[in-house]
Amino acid sequence: MKWSEFFVTGEPLIYAADVAIVLTVIGIVFVLTYFKKWKWLWDEWLTTVDHKKIGVMYIISAVLMLFRGGVDALLMRAQLTAPNMKFLNSEHYNEIFTTHGTIMILFMAMPFIIGLMNIVVPLQIGARDVAYPYLNALSFWLFFVGAMLFNISFVIGGSPNAGWTSYFPLAGNEFSPGVGNNYYAVALQISGIGTLMTGINFLVTILKMRAPGMTLMRMPMFTWTILITCVLIIFAFPVLTVALALMTFDRLFDTQFFTMANGGMSMLWANLFWIWGHPEVYIVILPSFGIFSEVVSTFARKRLFGYKAMVYSIVGIAFLSFIVWVHHFFTMGAGAAVNSFFSITTMAIAVPTGVKIFNWLFTLRKGKIRFTTAMLWSLAFIPNFVIGGVTGVMLAMAAADYQYHNSYFLIAHFHYVLIAGTVFACFAGLHYWYPKMFGHILNERLGKWTFWLFMIGFNICFFPMYFLGLMGMTRRMYTYSEGLGWTPLNVVASVGAVLMGIGFIVLCYNIYYSARYGERDMTGDPWDGRTLEWATSSPVAHYNFAITPEVKDLDAYWEMKKSGKGFEIDEEKLKPIHMPSNSGRPFLISIAFFFAGFGLVFKWFWLAIIATIFIALGLILRSFDDDDGYYISVDEIKRTERLSGKGA
Repeated sequence: MKWSEFFVTGEPLIYAADVAIVLTVIGIVFVLTYFKKWKWLWDEWLTTVDHKKIGVMYIISAVLMLFRGGVDALLMRAQLTAPNMKFLNSEHYNEIFTTHGTIMILFMAMPFIIGLMNIVVPLQIGARDVAYPYLNALSFWLFFVGAMLFNISFVIGGSPNAGWTSYFPLAGNEFSPGVGNNYYAVALQISGIGTLMTGINFLVTILKMRAPGMTLMRMPMFTWTILITCVLIIFAFPVLTVALALMTFDRLFDTQFFTMANGGMSMLWANLFWIWGHPEVYIVILPSFGIFSEVVSTFARKRLFGYKAMVYSIVGIAFLSFIVWVHHFFTMGAGAAVNSFFSITTMAIAVPTGVKIFNWLFTLRKGKIRFTTAMLWSLAFIPNFVIGGVTGVMLAMAAADYQYHNSYFLIAHFHYVLIAGTVFACFAGLHYWYPKMFGHILNERLGKWTFWLFMIGFNICFFPMYFLGLMGMTRRMYTYSEGLGWTPLNVVASVGAVLMGIGFIVLCYNIYYSARYGERDMTGDPWDGRTLEWATSSPVAHYNFAITPEVKDLDAYWEMKKSGKGFEIDEEKLKPIHMPSNSGRPFLISIAFFFAGFGLVFKWFWLAIIATIFIALGLILRSFDDDDGYYISVDEIKRTERLSGKGA
């Protein structure tokens, strides 16, 4: 490969990215060296197996990916603001909308949800860590190196350009001969392995590590949604693993699984992708429902209305999510019988989804509502998600879908579901559980500025796209003629995108401002919460609970407070606590995965083989690791609890 083919050149944006990457790396190295933080970085973060720190790293990664995906979105809106724009050429536009979709779904929404899951779920069930702490660390680092491998494609080799769905034959070697779609196949494979391990880990954690008395029907709703999400991950992600493996063979070894030559079929990829892809939508939506349930119940000061109905509806959604995927290609000509079946199942999934809307509305009814930032995000979710849901039912009508399919109507629907359903939830959860992570509260005034800028910008950006779709504007279009009449609505949409970007900047400033000047949470329970995580100090001690709590009812901590005792700690009952030791091996194994993936992308098989050998050696050495962890002494527990104000 020529040097000019290895590094992407010829675009001012690429050169700007090159400079930004180099300066960022130099800046990080300088800061760590100047302040002598290398050992701190290794001991506290790179080798940690603490679920709370791993959750924080997931969220930091997600915020960085939100920035990258958001920049992609603004570049696309700049190109489409006016007709016949030449801000981006067609190839660069294709790359940007591909990376935007992939990053936002797999490298922003997923890690944000998994980050909150890591921090909150063990606390909500009264556990001291997850079932497999080492596996949890490896899961994060596999996600992270997969994300980094995908992102370097922007400057090394070229980005994927076949859309986030990467349909064949466009994604095949014939029409995409570069290495861009190799990045897609390999990076998603590495990251997906990490996600699959996370699903297994948290399924075992929830089923086997709940506090005494916490039956399944006493679990907080967020934990319930995570349990069902883990089941979805375990059944859905192996399909993606197989599909990406076949794609890798097609691209690297000229097999014909997804091309028409020698018996292959491009629709095989479409079916495999969406058999995973539609459950994936609910993998990021169901935990969001759990977040909204926790926030609404807390700030309405009421028990969640219809708890059992909510649980059953979540299970129903999970089941139906596996039998709706064909609605993504009603127009392929499968026939009336097939289209009718999947049209019915797609409409049916709206029923259990609608049940939850009424659960939240009746929870709010006659509640003593506090309009915090987290509550505003939750309230805004309901009407915006309903808009996305109703238009989804419109798309479920197979005959009408011939008009809507591949138009901006679909783009608007998709974003109303995923931004209102997932991004709003991530922001709500961030504000709600932030004290548990860092010991201080995000500034409410700045939080509300973020909310109004982002929420108003969101509607200004995406609501006009419904009309653009009905006017005939198709998705993946990089330019359009002046006479089509689409310019005014595209200008409006671009203004909305800018407002969303400003809202994100205010959020980042809020994090900085609150870290320096924010209100410290001295109580551990700033919101008068209902579930067990609020029984701990803020930030949470590394062992979580000095004494494992005993659960006697739903909303366990609320019931403890009603009894007038709260979560009392009797120092006479304290015992040494066993904790897992830190390990650098997950980080090092993931670095080897990065080089193995990089070697596959460029067909440097010697590098892939060497890196795979290192991976195998790392796993073998792990098998001989007899480190049983360590114990925290009773004296240290007493000191920690007294400093946090939780001790006797």
